[in-house]
Amino acid sequence: MPVRQLPEQVVNRIAAGEVVERPASVVKELVENAIDAGASRIDVFTDGGGRRRIGITDDGGGMTAKDLALAVERHATSKLDDEDLLQIRTLGFRGEALPSIGSVARLSITTRHASEPHAWALSVEGGDKSEIMPAALAHGTRVEVNDLFYATPARLKFLKTDRTEAEAIREVVRRLAMARPDVAFTLAGEERAPVIWTAALPGAAGRLTRLGDILGAEFRSHAIEVHAEREGVVVAGYAAAPALTKANALGQYLFVNGRPVRDKLILGAVRGAYADYLPRDRHPVLALFVTLDPREVDANVHPAKTEVRFRNAGLVRALIVHGLKDALAREGRRTAANSGESALSSFRPAFTPRPASWDWRASPSAPAAPMPSFEGSAAPAFTERAQAAFDVGAPSADVRIEAQPVSDLVDRPLGAARTQIHETYIVSQTRDGLIIVDQHAAHERIVYERLKASLAANGVQRQILLIPEIVEMDEATVERLLERSEELASFGLAIESFGPGAVAVRETPSLLGKTNAGGLLRDLSEHMAEWDEALPLERRLMHVAATMACHGSVRAGRRLRPEEMNALLREMEDTPNSGQCNHGRPTYVELKLSDVEKLFGRR
Repeated sequence: MPVRQLPEQVVNRIAAGEVVERPASVVKELVENAIDAGASRIDVFTDGGGRRRIGITDDGGGMTAKDLALAVERHATSKLDDEDLLQIRTLGFRGEALPSIGSVARLSITTRHASEPHAWALSVEGGDKSEIMPAALAHGTRVEVNDLFYATPARLKFLKTDRTEAEAIREVVRRLAMARPDVAFTLAGEERAPVIWTAALPGAAGRLTRLGDILGAEFRSHAIEVHAEREGVVVAGYAAAPALTKANALGQYLFVNGRPVRDKLILGAVRGAYADYLPRDRHPVLALFVTLDPREVDANVHPAKTEVRFRNAGLVRALIVHGLKDALAREGRRTAANSGESALSSFRPAFTPRPASWDWRASPSAPAAPMPSFEGSAAPAFTERAQAAFDVGAPSADVRIEAQPVSDLVDRPLGAARTQIHETYIVSQTRDGLIIVDQHAAHERIVYERLKASLAANGVQRQILLIPEIVEMDEATVERLLERSEELASFGLAIESFGPGAVAVRETPSLLGKTNAGGLLRDLSEHMAEWDEALPLERRLMHVAATMACHGSVRAGRRLRPEEMNALLREMEDTPNSGQCNHGRPTYVELKLSDVEKLFGRR
């Protein structure tokens, strides 16, 4: 078959296969055009998941009749002044969207420029252009796309249900609305109530308002501001505290110079920054905006412009990790402090609260005389013989502390320890509420941070076992541990082969005290089985530290004396990131006195 030049219509349809993948792709290209035209308001209407109709109306600058005629030609654009692809400051620049859409659908454009006496209209059906006609429009541009893919019926078979396509359109508009909080958006159609995002004020406050409108009030309450800058690269935005996570990475929104992108480099940096806060199966929620010189990033990588390539990728990654870690460390206790509402929601009163005017002294259950209390007890107790039937045994900890906590302890962030319940949770009193601490999770974070600090300073202190502990495991597991023996040794865990299927443990980290070497090695081997060789050494070491911290911390079920409980609270206050353990669980929950009073109908 001889080589021949393809007809223009065929060329446009081939290009449409790259640019117009689904209805959401059409919406993305048209909304980006509206933003580049300087629109302050953009209205989007769809029907049939965008298959039957897509309508985009904006109040941007519009086009003259001459520009309109040229806009539907292939590779015609107004966004490259000097033909320099390294100075791209707009969302669009390829000049392929309109001709590609017109080649597979019925496209009509009505637009009016401020210099024109009236509006002009043009239609394209299956690649055939009509004459430019006068039309009526106050200002801006209105683009309608009907019967998408009617010219290429085979493409219709690959579209999903109307609901699925409508959700994809919604996600595209959400991302663009996040990128431009100064632009008002309206999304209507699909038998749903219109979604309206009003224009927000400039600056960080306006950005958070727009993100809260889109991602929800829960994100707004957990949001932590992120800002880092180095060598002309700026990373800004908001990240949710570790208490708010998702089962996948779909809640991570990334923007480069105002362009929504999906970049593996940035996603990896986010994962690395949250490694100390979240379990492996949970993902953070955030919106990050990277701003840098257009010459330092290549946006001409993907036809749909959803991927970019950085000239100095290492700098961008390091800045993202640094910015997120600083923000999370700064708000280290937000996880627990914000858990009060979720904790309160789990309470279900078993009775209907009395009216505010109810006097408990009128109850037949009111005591006839004041009830004495035990000498030296932390709180008054029932002494009537009738209460003997309700005896539940001795308390799970020594609560014979001062009748009132020392004043300066009550004023501390985590208050003064009052008791221990179920040999697992410490209850402390603050000036305006109470705090419940998970002793194992809290101490796990403390030990983990100590291990990290020791490793960064002068290495982890070791303790030599008088008699080496022999741990028997299958040969594959032993080989896996011995391959990582140098990494384990950096944390003070010295192991060596002891014949087939056995390992001798000669040294353990001093911070762990007396530990179960067998259980520790088995947990480490399970984590190592999931490691990839590409995983950075630092990440692997942090996995080891997290596992060791879990084994070296105070276990649930251990009784603590009052001074031990207070000492743990003080260490938590001095430890960074003490709001959650290494697995992402909160270490404590704070309940304000006003919230407790609401539970009992006092407010």
